[in-house]
Amino acid sequence: MEKTNVMRLLDANKLIYNAHSYDPSIVDGKTVANTLNEDPSCVFKTLVTRGNNKEYYVFCIPVICSLNLKKAAKAVKVKSIEMIHQKELLPLTGYIHGGCSPIGMKKKFKTIIDETAQLFDTIFVSGGRVGYQVELNPVELASFVEAEFIDITE
Repeated sequence: MEKTNVMRLLDANKLIYNAHSYDPSIVDGKTVANTLNEDPSCVFKTLVTRGNNKEYYVFCIPVICSLNLKKAAKAVKVKSIEMIHQKELLPLTGYIHGGCSPIGMKKKFKTIIDETAQLFDTIFVSGGRVGYQVELNPVELASFVEAEFIDITE
């Protein structure tokens, strides 16, 4: 398997992870989880938002959940947040839709991981490219990306 920038960053920082690949034509998170034979509750998607203060925020939630915008705004202490437009994702983060990872974005953004991640020994997040996932300890991930665990889902 070809190494992605996410994997190189994890290697450089001596974080333990398992890399997984799947057919890149699969874009639905639940299908990705099923393809990997994993509980969709431990496979997380990365969402990028903008607050009413014009700052950007990153939220990682299980693929079977929806982001609760009110809870998310409260978590980052702003009045409101909205999802960014898909065309903004690549220039802002360096990632395309379906391959966005909380690890290795162009800039460091305040990151929140849904608190349910703590229920698992390992969770899955994008490996930085469509068709790649990395499995790692959620506490180590949170420490590495300086994230907090907060309830942010519907």
